[in-house]
Amino acid sequence: MSYQYDISIVIVNYNVKDFLKQCLESIRSASNNLKVETIVVDNDSQDGSVELLEPLFPEVTFIASKDNLGFGRANNLGFDISKGRYILILNPDTLLNEDTLDTMFEYMENKSHIGISGCKVLNGDGTFQLACRRGFPTPWAAFSKLFGLQKIFPNSKLFAQYNQTFRSVDETYYIDAVIGAFMFARADVIKEVKGFDPEFFMYGEDLDLCFRVQQAGYKIAYNHTTSIIHYKGESTKRSSINEVKHFYEAMEIFARKHFGKSAVLLKFLRLGIYVRAGVAYLNKYKHDLFYMATDVLSVNFSLLLATKIRTGAFLGLMDITYPFIFILFSFVLILSIFSVGGYFERKYGIAKAFYGLMVSFFILSSLTYLFKEFDYTSRGILLLTVGFTAILTAASRIVGLTIKRVFGKKSIRRIAFVGQNNHSESLISELQRSNPEQLVIEGVVGTQISEDRVTSSNFLGSFDNLEKIIQDNKINEIIITDNRISRSNIMNMLSKISNQNVRFHIAHEYEDLIFSRLISEITGAGPDIPQNKLMIPRFKFFKRTYDIVFSLVFLTLLSPLFLVKFGTSKYAELFEVIVGKKSIIGIIGKDKEKIKEECRQGIFSLLDLSANYSNSEAAHANLNNYYLQNYNFYLDLEILFKILFRK
Repeated sequence: MSYQYDISIVIVNYNVKDFLKQCLESIRSASNNLKVETIVVDNDSQDGSVELLEPLFPEVTFIASKDNLGFGRANNLGFDISKGRYILILNPDTLLNEDTLDTMFEYMENKSHIGISGCKVLNGDGTFQLACRRGFPTPWAAFSKLFGLQKIFPNSKLFAQYNQTFRSVDETYYIDAVIGAFMFARADVIKEVKGFDPEFFMYGEDLDLCFRVQQAGYKIAYNHTTSIIHYKGESTKRSSINEVKHFYEAMEIFARKHFGKSAVLLKFLRLGIYVRAGVAYLNKYKHDLFYMATDVLSVNFSLLLATKIRTGAFLGLMDITYPFIFILFSFVLILSIFSVGGYFERKYGIAKAFYGLMVSFFILSSLTYLFKEFDYTSRGILLLTVGFTAILTAASRIVGLTIKRVFGKKSIRRIAFVGQNNHSESLISELQRSNPEQLVIEGVVGTQISEDRVTSSNFLGSFDNLEKIIQDNKINEIIITDNRISRSNIMNMLSKISNQNVRFHIAHEYEDLIFSRLISEITGAGPDIPQNKLMIPRFKFFKRTYDIVFSLVFLTLLSPLFLVKFGTSKYAELFEVIVGKKSIIGIIGKDKEKIKEECRQGIFSLLDLSANYSNSEAAHANLNNYYLQNYNFYLDLEILFKILFRK
């Protein structure tokens, strides 16, 4: 079979235009000796990736998907149109070395029995990325990883099978699997096994592909002789995707698909997955759980103290009220603070706690008027309880924020620039305006060409002595603005200083998209990506409550009106809303991935408000994006009432 190219590089992009630009530039630098085609499949990015980069890289084929297809399915689109002898599956948040393509091509040309190979993958701080050469998550290997045995015994062949930490990173050998961020594969082998399994949305598909390639009779290899940089996890940082959920779902899919013959082992492995996922969620929301616990303690202590002041005893109310009154006050307070965004939104200000207390007071005082059985909580006790709780919740947040500032404070970022030019001077100016308290510009490291232009007051030394410069000046951020330094030199330096916790950034050109990303990385500011409000827990809660309440009303009290207005087919869909398969107001059904990932399909949608609106997929996507980014309870009410009572 004849091929038009030596290598087809397939990249799936999602909201990382800054990283993708640098990745494409690194491909240009590495493609001098080979015929290379590059295919970028964009997964419905909201940051203008395609619009910005397509004119800058005319040699690249861009496929703009209107849905987020996930990693595997999007790659398969690229495979279908590729014309190279080899396919390189590459992440957009990677940087190739100048020799990477040549080295991998030559390696595969001499090893016809290898179906897929990978190279050494480094993090941005030079440390080795363990996932670039792995064993399969067999029941024992997965058990050892999930229950921490691999971490305790990293040099044990018995316990460290998954990440293979007992093997040298500076040797070349056969391996079970390589990382999905860099997979150098034979095109005919990829087509033979039919690409990635679309059942995996993200995570696990690289393991599955390597497994099936080995089943087809080929080897998987790790080649240490070349390396790339991988800024891991950038796409998931800039999305509403629940990465914890998808990671453990992928492990379960893989285990069920390839090791499902043993029901006992599969159940045991599933238990480990659930335990590890639970621990991951607890760690992710540890601050929220801390404030929820302190708020419950605060309201119950306040209730006891208020009762003591009003009645002379801590348990001075009627015996029948205990322990129900503690449960009631705790539940109402937690629900109220949650409803105003006091939990699970990474903002733990005193103001939101006070707003929640006001809602709590309204609910509890209403109960005393509406239900005589609640009258035992006199208004005096209620007022005192709310007052004391306000003081204690404020105190807990002040203490929590103080602890975070003192013990969790980000270390001072000590920055050195490699090369002095207009780009470095512009970036220094931007950084000094952004967060001067946590940033120290230590100076400039000269290159052989630029040293004579570095002023003596901030000259730190030569690039050849960078390791010593870092140690002497306690540098933890290196920004390279001199494009004369090859990526090979950068990779070699990264390997030398991998134990010093120093991150490298490459900014050869002064461009807003590169500089804004650097500033966000160094200062901790988040990327500016449109937010999907339905991924916020309180909005999810409101949405589900709204669906259940209105579905029950339409199925019972207002069923004649609903049937006359919309017919039996819409009426039957209300049962799907009750069980969680659909929503009363949701997104338009053709946007399937948003249904899977972000919101349920709606019985009604924004499209129902305008019969003249275009019924194209692009129009659907625009309406869905508007709905997800502007969702609130009143928007759903407005849409529903307009649909119900329009002529």
